[in-house]
Amino acid sequence: MQAFDRRTMLKATAALGALGLSSQAFAAKKIKPAGNSALIVVDVQNCFVEGGTLPVAKGSEVVPVINSLASAFENIVVTQDWHTAGHASFASSHGGKKPFETTKLAYGNQVLWPDHCVQGTEDAALHKDLKLPTAQVILRKGFHKSVDSYSAFEEADRKTSTGLAGYLKQRGIKTVFVTGLATDFCVAWTALDARRFGFEVYVIEDATRAIDLNGSLTAAWKKMAKAGVKRIQSADISV
Repeated sequence: MQAFDRRTMLKATAALGALGLSSQAFAAKKIKPAGNSALIVVDVQNCFVEGGTLPVAKGSEVVPVINSLASAFENIVVTQDWHTAGHASFASSHGGKKPFETTKLAYGNQVLWPDHCVQGTEDAALHKDLKLPTAQVILRKGFHKSVDSYSAFEEADRKTSTGLAGYLKQRGIKTVFVTGLATDFCVAWTALDARRFGFEVYVIEDATRAIDLNGSLTAAWKKMAKAGVKRIQSADISV
């Protein structure tokens, strides 16, 4: 009987190997966010979804995924791009420049964007179907006219803090789960800065969508992996 059990186990293991799986896959446990975890929802705004001024392909698809995740978290932070008119990151602010070209600003190279997420406009509003009634903070970023801000933690000059790291640490938060738009810009910068500030960081891949400008998505995932950011799916979260 023992020999039969061993043979059966070996056959099953071989079958799993042929499928590119391992027996550990079946033992994997779902992640249950603790009270010292926070969900960060990055820039799920009208400007970044279909019909917006800087749309991310299939951007609105993150909304139901994020809504379903929200019940698993005691702590939720929402960010909102909140640019001035004539912002330095807008191509329209630089004569002869077109969107997605680059220019030099005081703090370094800057990708130039179409005018988007201008303060107080419907374009800058959070997506109407986003349902996060327990979110404690809406953090607005990019409101300094001369400096862009991708990260929820620090502006693009890498000097100006948003205060989010201090807020989370005062609340006893140790782990953050990052979602939203776009994977290769504001989500990635937020995740990388969160690691730099000492947080354990997960990016929930299917709760994000990317711009993927000149290979930016692949580059972003490589940087995040190198920094110790963990890449998971919404199905990995116990809700």
